[in-house]
Amino acid sequence: MKKLPIGIQDYKKIIEGNYIYVDKTKYIHDLISSEVPIFLSRPRRFGKSLTISTFYYIFKGEKELFKDTYIYDKWEFKEYPIIRINLLDTTSNTEEELKEGLLKIIKKEAMKNEIKIESNHYKYAFDELIYKLSKKGKVVILVDEYEKPILDNINNKEKAEKYREILRDFYVTVKSNDEYLKFIFITGITKFTKTGVFSALNNLNDISLNRKYSQMLGYTQEELEYYFNEHIEETAKEMGISKEELLKEIKTYYNGFSFDGERFVYNPFSVLRFFDERKFQNYWFESGSPSFIYEYVKGRKIEYEDLVKYTVDSLDFTTREIEDANANIFFAQAGYLTFKGIKKYGITEKYILDYPNLEVKNSFSKLILEANYSLNEETYEKIYEIYELVEENNIEGLIEEIKSIISAIPYNLHQNRESYYHSLIYTILASAGLNVTAEELTNLGRIDLVLEHNDKIYLFEIKLDKSAKEDIEKIKEKKYYEKYKNYEVYIIGININSEKRNIDEYIIEKV
Repeated sequence: MKKLPIGIQDYKKIIEGNYIYVDKTKYIHDLISSEVPIFLSRPRRFGKSLTISTFYYIFKGEKELFKDTYIYDKWEFKEYPIIRINLLDTTSNTEEELKEGLLKIIKKEAMKNEIKIESNHYKYAFDELIYKLSKKGKVVILVDEYEKPILDNINNKEKAEKYREILRDFYVTVKSNDEYLKFIFITGITKFTKTGVFSALNNLNDISLNRKYSQMLGYTQEELEYYFNEHIEETAKEMGISKEELLKEIKTYYNGFSFDGERFVYNPFSVLRFFDERKFQNYWFESGSPSFIYEYVKGRKIEYEDLVKYTVDSLDFTTREIEDANANIFFAQAGYLTFKGIKKYGITEKYILDYPNLEVKNSFSKLILEANYSLNEETYEKIYEIYELVEENNIEGLIEEIKSIISAIPYNLHQNRESYYHSLIYTILASAGLNVTAEELTNLGRIDLVLEHNDKIYLFEIKLDKSAKEDIEKIKEKKYYEKYKNYEVYIIGININSEKRNIDEYIIEKV
């Protein structure tokens, strides 16, 4: 059984170490055959660095490493001079540190190629390296984490813009040396804008939202079942469930990422960690969600509804710099939201946003709850009791626990909006690890909240300063429950009293 390449981003090490490699070289072959400069954005830990490494060994001409892959007999393997830049190797506490870091990267690449760089200016050194390397052949440039210094300072707009200017100055060198270049591949977390870092690189082909490459990174369902078959069988046996049941659970937790609104992939890091530990946990989110994410949520008082209320189109990702973009655009690029479908308005297509899966929904909801509502540790512990109450089908106890959590939120943080309480109750349930959806569509309308657990469905209708009886009557009138004929269904009407800033009435019925 092949080993799991957890944390291994070097293609050669994966192949020679008998680790699983999910063959993505068909996409790579298409890109390098075009010779067009390519840009691709994807969330962190999604295989960007491994992709850069794969390009590297292809252009190094190491054909035998690709013996069992698509590209093996379709590419003329020969060695090209390569410049490989990873901005994770820079620090950016000051502008000078960033400039020095860029210069060090260039000089290190020069040393690898036995070239001496005369200039001590980051931009001119880059220009000099390309020119001198081109004496050996046309140059390949591979850039990883292109915008890291900007993301590190996303909550400091002035600093982010200064770093953008430095990077713009640095990358424009690529454009001015076009005649010496064979291929360019640049990747990072966020898409670039027309006035941003790559404003001068007008020949850069951005494939981030291109349907053709939507499954280039991440694992498809077919890839999961083919490459990890032995791990799936062993894990199912150890967990005492069928292969089909295991696949369904893995899909709920780790699938659901989409970059075109139609095709979906698994988070590779979570899949690898799951098969290693053989238990469901929030691996991707808890593997190092940057601290600026917490500050970003706290500073902007992000609610669930802010993230999913409006559809977005591709232009929304390129009209504003990332520090000025709407929260839903930022989180869609960072991987905390994804495209869950497409709405068509004539010839215009817009994407529907939501959390990709249970892992992200649970973890991100916890972060929102912590950042926005100033809950003390004792109250926060009640979140874990909520799961047990649903497990026991104790709906009355569940609502009383939700009331208790809401009452612990400082009164000045409450807002007199129905949507505020929708978001709050959704976030409480989601942060408990429950599979809850908001605004679930039926053929007769939308249900405020739907909670699915252990073959039971709980339908919530939540109103402000009305009555729980009205809520129940609306559910019955619209027959929202008919969509769930194969489940045990409970309908729950909740009224929020704006003066008390809490639930003051609720009705529970089984249908």
